Amino acid sequence: MRPLLLSAALLVFSATAGLASLPMEITFQGRPKFDELIAHAEQWKGLPLGERVAAIGRALAGTPYQSFTLEIDDHIESPSVNFTGLDCWNFFETSLAWARLLGEPRERWTPENLLHYLELDRYRGGKCDGSYLSRLHYLEDWLGDNHRRGLVEDLTRKLGGVRAPQSAVEMTVNWRSYRYLRNNPSLRPGIRRMEEEVTQRGLYHIPKGAVPGIEGKLSTGDIIGITTHDGSKIGTSHVGMAVREADGIHFMHASSPHNYGKVVLDTRLSDYLKRFRRNAGILVARPLQ
Repeated sequence: MRPLLLSAALLVFSATAGLASLPMEITFQGRPKFDELIAHAEQWKGLPLGERVAAIGRALAGTPYQSFTLEIDDHIESPSVNFTGLDCWNFFETSLAWARLLGEPRERWTPENLLHYLELDRYRGGKCDGSYLSRLHYLEDWLGDNHRRGLVEDLTRKLGGVRAPQSAVEMTVNWRSYRYLRNNPSLRPGIRRMEEEVTQRGLYHIPKGAVPGIEGKLSTGDIIGITTHDGSKIGTSHVGMAVREADGIHFMHASSPHNYGKVVLDTRLSDYLKRFRRNAGILVARPLQ
């Protein structure tokens, strides 16, 4: 009986929704870093939202890159954060959630409320229902959902974005890389349907050759999605944020191990795009208060 009791203890049930979730020791990693950010947060709370996003991003600089930081269980999906290792998606979402949290009174700067703000923008309609399918897995899907709910403004088309032939098949093709999909074959048809819906909605991006001309219209804290060539199609592959420096807009991101392997404030955005042949362009989302 003891193993069964232990297994049951790993589940936390919401009294209001009756949904299974995961305990804090799994969903909240890196409490010392959280406490360190709390210690410095007073100096950031009065900044505009975008500046707060970038300030948190800078404070996370040097954090090691860690892939698949959101794949935390075999079955139950739950909002989570990991300050000990960040991939590109977790980096920008953590920075944005922290920036939103700083709009609250100090007594509400808690791990639970940070997870609330992560849930707000990470899941379709702002609600995790315990299912992997409730998460927004593709950046263009995240952008559309958050734009519709007034959490960000999608500036891509306003800044000259053009429609591109889209590729949204990565999770279906590489399902073995995803812990939830490996352990739950029944999820794969739902993932494929989601990819088909994302593809049907279409993708707009600003081609990288046009980025130097619009950098002056970007603001610190804008979320920058990177699009890449995938054969004859275009897909989203990376994400970070814009930071205005004396010489222009730079790209801050959690850089993969074959580059820096950590969170860095990189070169000017237009130079970053030129560095890799497969880079095709960008999406731009401006966080809203």
